Amino acid sequence: MRTHTKETQATVTPAKALAFLREGNERFTNNLRAHRDLLEQVNQTSEGQFPFAVILSCIDSRTSTELIFDQGLGDVFSVRLAGNVVNDDVLGSMEFACRYAGSKLVVILGHTACGAIKGACDDVQLGHLSTLLNKIQPAVYHEQETKENRTSSNTTFVRNVTDLQVRRSVEMVIENSVVLRSMIEAGEVGLIGARYSVEDGSVEFFDDTYMCGEVKHVFLDFPVAARG
Repeated sequence: MRTHTKETQATVTPAKALAFLREGNERFTNNLRAHRDLLEQVNQTSEGQFPFAVILSCIDSRTSTELIFDQGLGDVFSVRLAGNVVNDDVLGSMEFACRYAGSKLVVILGHTACGAIKGACDDVQLGHLSTLLNKIQPAVYHEQETKENRTSSNTTFVRNVTDLQVRRSVEMVIENSVVLRSMIEAGEVGLIGARYSVEDGSVEFFDDTYMCGEVKHVFLDFPVAARG
């Protein structure tokens, strides 16, 4: 399988980019990875890169996006930060990927058994880690289904917070990046949240979070505020 070129990237739509990732994860979970000559891809990408998607995932060693979506060199931008937290640097990276490098899809990828989510659930305080985990606390706070044992020992609670954190990160992209929001509204770029299972390797895309041609609210139950 050859890597993307400027010409092939130009034919990719947001929907097609999402289909590429779905198909890649299906190959991964069935141990049917596409044949690639990685050294040849090194040569093919030596003078340029044309990734079709940018994926924000966790630093967890089990969540390498190129592997779990069965992609090769030059196919996707991979942004990794514990707890798939969105900040200005992440947004800047996404804006570069979409506006200047031509990527057609932004994915926010959480995962099961996330250590950062567990740390936020337990209100861990440790140096700079505290600053990062504090960015996940709104998702912990807004998880209202769990009335007892709101700690990392409760796998249902952790799963719920994980999903809320994904949705919150999706919404932060459209709330805080005029560049990406305008591209999403124009249908040039898609945005979606998802969760990877470290237990079986599958990715569940949150289809109700998918945005392309419009923006919508996916975190709390009130309309998206007008933004300048």
